[in-house]
Amino acid sequence: MKSDLFAGENLAETATFPGMTLQNTKCVKYAVNGEMQARQGSMIAFRGNLQFERKGQGIGGMLKRAVTGEGLALMAVRGQGEAWFAHEAQNCFIVDIEQNDAFTVNGRNVLCFDSTLSYEIKTVKGAGMTGGGLFNSVFTGYGKIALICEGTPIVIPVTSQFPVFVDTDAVVGWSHQLHTSLHRSQSVGSMIRGGSGEAVQLKLEGEGFVIVRPSELTPQKTSN
Repeated sequence: MKSDLFAGENLAETATFPGMTLQNTKCVKYAVNGEMQARQGSMIAFRGNLQFERKGQGIGGMLKRAVTGEGLALMAVRGQGEAWFAHEAQNCFIVDIEQNDAFTVNGRNVLCFDSTLSYEIKTVKGAGMTGGGLFNSVFTGYGKIALICEGTPIVIPVTSQFPVFVDTDAVVGWSHQLHTSLHRSQSVGSMIRGGSGEAVQLKLEGEGFVIVRPSELTPQKTSN
């Protein structure tokens, strides 16, 4: 699984390849030939013969989203043509999910993805009831997913020798095979005295990578 954080050309008339490419740091271009999935309201332009349809979640999906607070308000894009996607001028980047691989991501960071990928809302193992980490969306299959975040994302390798600790409000996603748990970096006495504001982090162990955004601020808007 690879993460591409480099922007494509800034011109809309660049060569078209099947699937998604970075138009620039704020926008993803998708050459549609069949079907793909995107965040509702994220299309900013298109050309060709394309239809946009709100994607229902079903009763089970709606209940799960209501209980967990996690979920994706999606639309299906069908036909042949090109579409451009963006969200609130946030930075865009692409993660390539390989066959028999999986990627865990916060639903608020999803922009669009290939129809060869599917997702399910799952509990983050070992994350307890801390905000930002109990439930996430796990993508499986093969293909590309475009993500968004405030600022330029940071990709940090995780190895068996060097676990990584991330703020639960800053984490975007990580390799699903990583082992997750909560890590407390302050003593109880320090917390009583006010602490440093960095009391609990998500600990990631194993082999893979984690993506974080350069901010701990929680977005006020999580979907369109």
